[in-house]
Amino acid sequence: MGVENPAEQAQILLRTRLCNPNFIFTIFSDSPDSNYSKLKYIMSSSVTEACNNSALLLGPRGCGKVAILEMVIKDLLQEYPDTICVIKLNGLLHSEDNCALKEIARQLCIENQLVFSKMASFDDNSQFVIAMLRECGLAHKTIIFVLDEFDLFTQGKQRLLYSLLDAMQSVTSQAVVVGVSCRLDADQLLEKRVRSRFSHRKLLFLPPSLEDLQKILQHALLLPTESSLPPQYVAAYNKKLLNTLSDDKFKDIIDSLCNFDATFNHLLRFLFASVCHMDTKSGFLSLDNFKTALSSIQRQPKLEALQDCSILELYILVCLRRLEGKEQETTNFNSVMKEYKDIHNSFQTTDYYARNVCLRAFEHLLQRQLISLVDNRGHSQSVEFRPVKLLISSHELHQGLKAYRSCPQ
Repeated sequence: MGVENPAEQAQILLRTRLCNPNFIFTIFSDSPDSNYSKLKYIMSSSVTEACNNSALLLGPRGCGKVAILEMVIKDLLQEYPDTICVIKLNGLLHSEDNCALKEIARQLCIENQLVFSKMASFDDNSQFVIAMLRECGLAHKTIIFVLDEFDLFTQGKQRLLYSLLDAMQSVTSQAVVVGVSCRLDADQLLEKRVRSRFSHRKLLFLPPSLEDLQKILQHALLLPTESSLPPQYVAAYNKKLLNTLSDDKFKDIIDSLCNFDATFNHLLRFLFASVCHMDTKSGFLSLDNFKTALSSIQRQPKLEALQDCSILELYILVCLRRLEGKEQETTNFNSVMKEYKDIHNSFQTTDYYARNVCLRAFEHLLQRQLISLVDNRGHSQSVEFRPVKLLISSHELHQGLKAYRSCPQ
């Protein structure tokens, strides 16, 4: 049964877009200064000029390194069919040299319709890979090696990296090694013999700027004028969306989102949640949809834990915070009880609990991990004598107290 409601059709279209990195990052493919253009030039030169290249894609997680790389590989496979072979490794799975070389041999066998031997030794696989590099080079076929989590391949003796880069020194080989890492110093982890064979091309990926952010929002959320959707609905939706995007309250939401996590991945999760909360009756994305999405993806477990605390447990947390402000060297249950008594005497509160009740509340906070022991030493000591530290910030504690309706003033 087809979807007849235009709002539901629009919601499906927007969700599909946000789940497709190729669509999202196409807006950055036109600029000659973009990482897409630079990476494509490096990799395509190996195909067109029959040379060897290596490059590192560096930057925080969620900034589009793998998405841009996949886009480039997809475009190259379309432009140069049957002349490119892609081998993918991940440092989390293949950081051990023997395992990595065996995986390369296995993928090469699949690509070239050869029989793979599981019993082959490291030397056998190494010779096979070198032979395949030579044969592919003679056939003008480029092998692209993608090493995700590149920094994990630098552990140990780095035999894999040395073997690959050394084999690429031959004039008959035709290959590209692309390393992907969230460590900006990944190239400095290479041994001298490996580093001397590396081309030292590095592309830095950063979270989107405000200008890029605005481009992504419009690119991802505006509906196309040429589609199966009713033109009147598309025009009304786009006008409403542009008004929302220019609203100062929406900009505050985006600022809050970026202060928490400014990466592409986090932004796309936020937009996907916003689209999921879209009211299909009205058919528009409203400011409330974005507010709801922000609160849903920015869960604060510590604040949620505070909501279940008793009044006594909140007293203990406040005492610990006051002791932190006094810069007391060691804080334990006894010093907390002393501070608790001072608060009671100063403010003449009606809530005053016995020591054994307070100790049970103190132990409960340890179990909830709102406070923790400073170290694991002194197991023979009683909990009331062991030093502890507060695991929530003063801002989180203040917000938790404000949200607690029955909290005494």
